[in-house]
Amino acid sequence: MFQSIERRPPDPILGLSTAFKKDTNPNKIDLGVGVYKDESGKTPVVSAIKKAEKLLWETEDSKSYIAQAGPEGFNSHMATMILGENNSALKEQRACSVLAPGGSGALRVAAEFVSANFPDTRTWVSTPTWANHVPLLSSAGLKLVEYPYYNYDKHEIDIDRMMDTLKQASVGDLVLVHGCCHNPCGGDLSKDQWQAFAEAAEKQGFTPFVDLAYQGLGDGLEEDVYGLRLLTEKLPEVIIASSCSKNFGLYRERTGAVLMVGETADQVSASASQLLSTARQIYSMPPSHGAAMVEIVLSDPALKQEWLLELTGMRERINVLRSQLVVKLKSAGVDQDFSFIEREKGMFSFLGLNPEQVQKLIDDYSIYMVKSSRINVAGISNSNIDYLVDALAKVL
Repeated sequence: MFQSIERRPPDPILGLSTAFKKDTNPNKIDLGVGVYKDESGKTPVVSAIKKAEKLLWETEDSKSYIAQAGPEGFNSHMATMILGENNSALKEQRACSVLAPGGSGALRVAAEFVSANFPDTRTWVSTPTWANHVPLLSSAGLKLVEYPYYNYDKHEIDIDRMMDTLKQASVGDLVLVHGCCHNPCGGDLSKDQWQAFAEAAEKQGFTPFVDLAYQGLGDGLEEDVYGLRLLTEKLPEVIIASSCSKNFGLYRERTGAVLMVGETADQVSASASQLLSTARQIYSMPPSHGAAMVEIVLSDPALKQEWLLELTGMRERINVLRSQLVVKLKSAGVDQDFSFIEREKGMFSFLGLNPEQVQKLIDDYSIYMVKSSRINVAGISNSNIDYLVDALAKVL
């Protein structure tokens, strides 16, 4: 049987990580893999999570399965954090939340749910989008259609082309949109653009499918869900896939949630039963550890405040690095305008380099990034930013 198996090429981003680890250059910089890093280049364990894990270790008295939907407290706190305490969908019980194994697991459960119940659905995906969106969603059976999102030359949202293309989206279609901190371009919709998107969804009848992977790493925990909350207040249906990997630092714990908002409580209850059936078919029962720690943090005022302060520190560090990079590139005599980096949000931005320039950075300077020149800003630090700027100036 196995004799006919063909070897797949390595994932381009994960392959970069492998090459980086083998590189012996002491000045090497990894700007490829999309995880938050601190000044020392490490992905730290959030202090509030560390304390929650200790409390969990002291109090957990069973390793039996948890409820298939996940802990009630986790789902409730996540829904409130995302939608807001005064959201009408929560008050009217028109929302349900299901624990999933990471943000990718949440996307997959939602995709399988849609594919099984609405097989003719078209799913509109932005160009560009997260590299794993297309294989993840298409392998679940969704029919994907692209819409323009980012103008690479101007480094801004291509809002006119985006909205013009989405005029083709209609009732029964899904439109995948990034809730904040767009991966890979860092370009987020403004409040006016969110309003235009919501009005188009209301008029044309398509359902927004929001990937919320970075809440709190753009402008703030509340500010980053402005658009999402607008959609849930204005529209009858919204599907949300959220992740705790970045804002809680729970990458390896694989903690996320599918959140669904519907027109009536009865419709949402029926949809929840289908979501749980879908999850049962994929992975049977959900993981508990990460969700339990999130629940502890969000239910304890002191721990929640500690987490919020640390999240603020992560966000502010990224935003300061963006500003420093722009200033230092200009000071180094680089003519190209990089001011867009300071305007973008979250961990990612395109530098606008061509593949040959990217390869030169890798070969000559051990500065690793994907061929599109998307960088993880959090991979920059005070100790390597001058080396990075010098290399960019020479390559440019």
